[in-house]
Amino acid sequence: MGRLAGKRAIITGAGSGIGRASAVLFAREGAKIVAVDRMEEAVDETAALVREAGGEVTSVAADAGDEEAVKAIVDLCLEKYDGLDAVYANAGVSGGMVPIAEQSADYWQEILRINLIGPFLAIKHASPHMIAQKKGSIVCTASVAGLRANAGGLPYSASKAGVVSLVQTTANMLYGTNVRINAVCPGLIETGMTKPLFDGARARGSEDKIGQLNPMARYGQPEEIANMALFLASDDASYVNGQAIPVCGGLSSTHPFAPSRRGS
Repeated sequence: MGRLAGKRAIITGAGSGIGRASAVLFAREGAKIVAVDRMEEAVDETAALVREAGGEVTSVAADAGDEEAVKAIVDLCLEKYDGLDAVYANAGVSGGMVPIAEQSADYWQEILRINLIGPFLAIKHASPHMIAQKKGSIVCTASVAGLRANAGGLPYSASKAGVVSLVQTTANMLYGTNVRINAVCPGLIETGMTKPLFDGARARGSEDKIGQLNPMARYGQPEEIANMALFLASDDASYVNGQAIPVCGGLSSTHPFAPSRRGS
């Protein structure tokens, strides 16, 4: 019996990286999966990997920051799998590193829409069903960038700090319901989002320096974040609620940084 045996789960941002690794892992641990991503081809590839792992999955091409789409995804899970036990609101974008003087309100709004409003929508539409069944777990992807400075761009960091607050605040709003909500705060993980950093380092021959600022002196893999998401989604974390848990090799213990050009 797997740690999610018999459970029904939605995972957003499932087309690659952390979301894909989580979909495969959740399925291996017994969950039926609704895998969601904006990129149809990518999420279909994830679904194929889940099936290869022996899991049951439905893939959906949708925008996790669009309310109608999120409601439809929740309704689909309820209809197809007759319930919803866990949601991993993982979809996100980085926005890159843009000097503040060149950042527009539209730039901020799009990052906030996906990274912060997306998890809010997942909570809004999933939690009533979990409350009705008196049990459920919602996991959100935040970031070490939401805990301290120097781990991401301005709107990205602000959005992830918002996710941390969203989790803490909602956990208390759901007082007494037995619905848990927590966040994972990844450090430097090799995903599509961080590909430019890794590509640049490899081109310079300095791949061995990636992740050197954390005490483990290495970068992480998507599966290492998926393992934490699995724990939080499972009954093993039955007394864990309202927490933002770093999985960062120790980076968030200090957040060391190299100073950049003023104003950048």
